[in-house]
Amino acid sequence: MIEKTILDYLNSVMSVPAYMEEPENPPAEYLRIEKQGGGYVDHVKSAVITVQSYGSSMYRAAEINTQVVEAMINAVMLNAIAKSALNSDYCFTDETTHRYRYQAVFDIVYF
Repeated sequence: MIEKTILDYLNSVMSVPAYMEEPENPPAEYLRIEKQGGGYVDHVKSAVITVQSYGSSMYRAAEINTQVVEAMINAVMLNAIAKSALNSDYCFTDETTHRYRYQAVFDIVYF
């Protein structure tokens, strides 16, 4: 499951924790990953993965997002990932909770 691979990877390289679900008591800064879609052609799998970076300020959310983008580009070092490309990233402040966050969207090819 690519989500678990990305979750474990981000938890090993980032200074903030990563989750696949919204934590019951979320810390001030953290990541949340989601798989938005995927495909499978000739035994090669693909996925669209979003990583939401929550920060204690807008600046901090942007800073964490920048670190996520760098980490995810380097995810190709993992044996299971053949490609990790940034599709887009943008400010994505949660209007419901008024928490600062950015979202980065990645196109992943994996085995």
